[in-house]
Amino acid sequence: MNNKGPRLRFAPAPTGSLHVGGARTALFNYLFARKHGGALILRSEDTDSARSSLESEKVIQDDLRWLGLAWDEGPDIGGPFAPYRQTDRRDTYALAAARLMEVGRAYPCYCTPEELDAARKDAEAKGLPPRYPGTCRDLTAEQRAAREREGRKPALRFPVPSRDIYVEDLIRGSVHFPGNTIGDFVIVKSEGLPTYNLAAVVDDAGMEITHVIRGDEHLPNTPRQVLLYEALELPPPLFAHVSMILAPDHQKLSKRHGATAVAEYRAQGYLPDALVNYLALLGWSPGDDREFFSLADLVEAFSLERVGKSPAVFDHAKLRWFNAHYVRRLPDEQRIELIADWAGQSPVVATLPAFRDPAWRRLLDRALADHIHELSDVPREASALFAPDVELEPSMADALADPAARAMVFELATQAESAKDNAPAWATAVSRDAIVALGARHGLKGRALFRPVRAAVTGSEHGHELPLLLALLGPELVVRRIRRSLAREDRPPTA
Repeated sequence: MNNKGPRLRFAPAPTGSLHVGGARTALFNYLFARKHGGALILRSEDTDSARSSLESEKVIQDDLRWLGLAWDEGPDIGGPFAPYRQTDRRDTYALAAARLMEVGRAYPCYCTPEELDAARKDAEAKGLPPRYPGTCRDLTAEQRAAREREGRKPALRFPVPSRDIYVEDLIRGSVHFPGNTIGDFVIVKSEGLPTYNLAAVVDDAGMEITHVIRGDEHLPNTPRQVLLYEALELPPPLFAHVSMILAPDHQKLSKRHGATAVAEYRAQGYLPDALVNYLALLGWSPGDDREFFSLADLVEAFSLERVGKSPAVFDHAKLRWFNAHYVRRLPDEQRIELIADWAGQSPVVATLPAFRDPAWRRLLDRALADHIHELSDVPREASALFAPDVELEPSMADALADPAARAMVFELATQAESAKDNAPAWATAVSRDAIVALGARHGLKGRALFRPVRAAVTGSEHGHELPLLLALLGPELVVRRIRRSLAREDRPPTA
């Protein structure tokens, strides 16, 4: 074994995108490896040739890099135990299978899928666990030859001894697997490909993996893998099985509950720091009241002893809250450009004359940063903010009924008209002092001043502070909205 520190691996199947459950598993492996000065190995378990692809492998790698989870060895960077794709390691698996055959720890199984299905149904009818009944375990050479003459291609099965198996799990403690619940299992399929259990054991031993941290859906595989380690006379790693992530309804997290892939959260405008922080707290506790952790903080604080046995519940609202926090705490210039870039996805905003103006972008940041949870909210919020026209809320129907109020907003429109090509003049005209002075000229102050302006410019009684809003909208849009509001006010009432 490697004595320079623990060796851990994250071994996804490249059959799609990186699920948040897989991302959390990768994160826990990363944190343990870095905490203890070890190595993290990325391995591609791509033996499902029908569904695996190099494109999916790259997508998973890109998502891991985006999360900040770097690895030390892998299919893209190589390493001392290459290759790191299972399709490139078939000779290694064949040698292991031949070794098991040689020592009498594997046998050919000629059962057809139909025969296996019938045996399973028979066991279920008798109230027994569905396990292979050992049909081919003791076939004679003549019986095997007869089946091969029928054209049957055998799989290889591992004969499970009739004894209980105990696994010491670093999270769950001692886990007991009664021997009579595990049937002889397939290690090589009839088409010659290794099954997951054989490939994982051969790879983990060959790559000197010391700790296997993985989801608890793999717990039933563990006794089979322990038996394979024993039969191949290989040292087993230490196992730690992390509970699954459930949806709020306590069902398995799936698409019907919302986004489940890292790429989806990335596309929705989640920050990697927010997602990493949130995933770390799904099933792990720091032991105090802290909620916000950088990746470096997590490395320092992480321990398997504080990983819980109970399933964690994925709360999208809590993740949104985390993301809003991380957006607000970005360095100002980075956040300003990020919000402006997302706002630019709106055609309404991207065509504004001020869109490239740094001062205007700072105003946009002030208007939106405290009101968004996902950056994908920005284009929608910005589009609504800069819509050519606005709907008047019912509660604001009387806001422009007072002639003094209409005269005041008319004067504001006149000021905006004269400031269309003079940004400094507009900035002065919409300062708080200038708006107060505007109201004073018409005998209006307080709510009687601000409510008519809001009605004419936004149609809403509540919203952003007026000086910021007016400066951000710009004189042309303010003129347009006020004129439409006044025109609407001057129409005769409908029957």
